[in-house]
Amino acid sequence: MLWVRVYGVEAEVDNSSPTSLLITSLLIKRRRFECRWIFGAMRSAVWFLVIQLLFVCYGTIAFAEQRRPNILFISMDDLNDWVGCLGGHPQSLTPNLDRLAETGVLFTNAHCVAPACNPSRSAVFTGRPPNQTGLYRNEQSMRQVMPDAVLLPDFLRRSGYWAAGSGKLLHYFIDAQSWDEYFPPKETENPFPKHVPWGSRPKTLPRAGEWQYVETDWHAFDVTDDEFGGDVLTAKYIARQLAKKHERPFFLGCGIYRPHEPWFNPKQYFDRFPIETVQLPPGYHPDDLRDLPPAGLRLGPNRYFDHIRRHGQWREAVRAYLASIAFADANLGRVLDALEAGPNRDNTIVILWSDHGWHLGEKQHWQKFTGWRASTRVPLIVSVPKGVPGLPSGTVAGSVCDQPVDLLGLFRTVSELCGFTTPIDVQGHSLLPLLRDVKAEWPHLAYTFLGRAGSVAMSGLRHRYIKYANGDEEFYDIENDPYEWHNVASDPDYLRELGEFRQRLPESFVPIR
Repeated sequence: MLWVRVYGVEAEVDNSSPTSLLITSLLIKRRRFECRWIFGAMRSAVWFLVIQLLFVCYGTIAFAEQRRPNILFISMDDLNDWVGCLGGHPQSLTPNLDRLAETGVLFTNAHCVAPACNPSRSAVFTGRPPNQTGLYRNEQSMRQVMPDAVLLPDFLRRSGYWAAGSGKLLHYFIDAQSWDEYFPPKETENPFPKHVPWGSRPKTLPRAGEWQYVETDWHAFDVTDDEFGGDVLTAKYIARQLAKKHERPFFLGCGIYRPHEPWFNPKQYFDRFPIETVQLPPGYHPDDLRDLPPAGLRLGPNRYFDHIRRHGQWREAVRAYLASIAFADANLGRVLDALEAGPNRDNTIVILWSDHGWHLGEKQHWQKFTGWRASTRVPLIVSVPKGVPGLPSGTVAGSVCDQPVDLLGLFRTVSELCGFTTPIDVQGHSLLPLLRDVKAEWPHLAYTFLGRAGSVAMSGLRHRYIKYANGDEEFYDIENDPYEWHNVASDPDYLRELGEFRQRLPESFVPIR
């Protein structure tokens, strides 16, 4: 119920839904006028003001409700900066990511909250960082660590939105309580649509032992996209929702699984990258470990990279990753085509992000889990149409922002764009100032929390800092050294900048739970 009080007149209004906000719902509870008849005219004037005030309030609320924007929230899995508009690899083919970037703001210095799926995605959907929750690793359960957390889609549902999703948005579960609808059905708690049978495995890379992740493998399936399934079915479900009108504003979560392993894709995407032309990662340096502290040396070289090279599969693996990116981009294209052709184009915010990056040999490392830029830098694109409550002018198409941002701010950003008050426990910095003006003052750093309490990577406009729990440090001048080949933590020329980062370390770290 909504209470209005003007000059002693109290009114109770039923505001359970926008349509119930009618003048006929005004129920006068008390009248406190103890005036003589000579004040009758004044009393009439007060009543007139009350009625006008309610008309204004109802009209404003109804208009705001009508203009609540839809949210299309797209995640890609394990996608680093090998995207055309980010320039991470010269051969990457991402026409749909690139065209989405042309419609809004591309953040070129965006970083994940954690370089692992579970803590990264949990932070995005709760707005709470690992150092405050104690969720640092994939092996943990989000609901055991945060049993009462309200996820972003559920927050919007409680504010009148319809929330639906498909594919991997959280770490291998759906969290049925947070959604109105899901594909596959939310009751299964399995976010993955069916795909073509994999058959016998491994397909390409031999298993070296129990330590090797079974999904570290790649293969070209000679099938059509429709026959392959998986992400194709996710994209088609989201496309169907975008093609129709909805009674309520919607939040659509689209979880595109590629380029996550296994790098199994339709053959046509491998064919785009003839093996003899494939270039190895531009960030690879054969002597890139000489200046790392002990903690960095323990995190860098791993058995995967040695195993892949020993079997002569490095170039083939790079090709498979490029093919997986191209397949993911094609499915993004299906979603964008449906949005552009449907009835929701002019009132839908599109936000695309990746949960973290991926190493393909940089620092002698394979996979993720590190504090280096190959593992933390991610694509982030935000496109906002005009007329949105939090940003009436919308975003300027084709804008590029180089300021350091992290994905923790996405919850708050969505909330403010929709015109809502953000829950008090949600952390992170809203991106609205940068969406209004990519050159706006931005005093913040981007924080990436590693798999152990006390270990963190911090990204600025020009420098990056890694502080390990044991006290080891790395410092990089990414303006002059974008691949982080030279650790300058002990260089006196960088002492002032290093000191500034040290002063901005997180104040506390909750132990792993």
